[in-house]
Amino acid sequence: MARYPKHMIGHGPVNPFPGLKALERRLGREIPHRLGSNEGLDMPHQALRQHFGDAMVEHVYCYGDCDAQGVRERISTQQGIELDALLVDAGADSLIALSLRSLVDPGEAVVCARGTYPTFAYFAEGQGCRVVEPPYLESPGVLAPDIDALIEAANQENAHLVYLANPDNPSGHLHDDAEILRLRAGLPDECWLLLDEAYHDFREDADSSFASEVIPGVVRLRTLSKAHGLAGLRIGYAIADPEVLAMMQRVRIHYSVSALSLAAAEVVLDHPEEVRQHIAQVKERRSQLTEHLRNLGGEVLSSNTNFIAVRLPSVELAEQIQRDLLAIGCLVARPAHPALGHILRITAVADALVPGRLAILEEALIRIHGGSHPA
Repeated sequence: MARYPKHMIGHGPVNPFPGLKALERRLGREIPHRLGSNEGLDMPHQALRQHFGDAMVEHVYCYGDCDAQGVRERISTQQGIELDALLVDAGADSLIALSLRSLVDPGEAVVCARGTYPTFAYFAEGQGCRVVEPPYLESPGVLAPDIDALIEAANQENAHLVYLANPDNPSGHLHDDAEILRLRAGLPDECWLLLDEAYHDFREDADSSFASEVIPGVVRLRTLSKAHGLAGLRIGYAIADPEVLAMMQRVRIHYSVSALSLAAAEVVLDHPEEVRQHIAQVKERRSQLTEHLRNLGGEVLSSNTNFIAVRLPSVELAEQIQRDLLAIGCLVARPAHPALGHILRITAVADALVPGRLAILEEALIRIHGGSHPA
């Protein structure tokens, strides 16, 4: 059984400000007169009203619902996940930091693939953890976190948490459900699995029964930044056993998600048809971009995300192409970790398909493979 840090066991920290919405739910009635929260309720906000409108301004006066009840209820209904197994916070990044803070003691070992989403290692080092990074599994057509290597490292280092992005960032690789369960089963009993599913919505099987499962010893993270288009508002959620989430609530910044972010998320979740349409369009653009660059000889890895990853022959070439594109105002991503520096990551937005937008990359692929532009 994965264990909690020593300082979290027993009485532990208690949120001193659960908020008005939590109090209303506990009392079973509305409290219309807010005389105790010290909010700027009388601020006229004329500039905001003129710029954004009255409806937006109504969400800026008060602290948000720290339980995010409305958002959780919608996710619970739409995905068939138990309400108490959901925790909403300020995006997947904040949830990564919260997971480390509440589940791992400083000085303990944590494991992630070498070059995966770098925010995890950033937060882990800030928590005082020892980061162990086995290399990716790399072969023709494959660039993926190595499940066997993660298991081996976790057991050798007596790790207390293993991080896996699935689908992976930056490769786009998807490990199937059986592999995830094999990973969990292969970890030490007291080790947690932090499963970052930020790109889950772009999986072909995003609505499977496994997608809504609460897995013992696993904290699953998802976000409304990608498929729901709310990156600027910072909102995401964790799926885990209610006992685990209760422990995370002890050290969570209780008003980390603004009232405006919660309200916007509720509106978007109330219009799932828009989300489904967006996902379908992203997949179509991803397919077009993949086919186009493969026709030029490029090695485009299979992706289950809203981006594609192009593997180039060298770090130096990838760096040069990225720099040349940036010089003309076109930003593509390249992992900072040297182990994956030969990868260029391109988001499947319409702008990426504009003729000539990626001409520098296209010309490089033609030179490498000795081909010519398609007619």
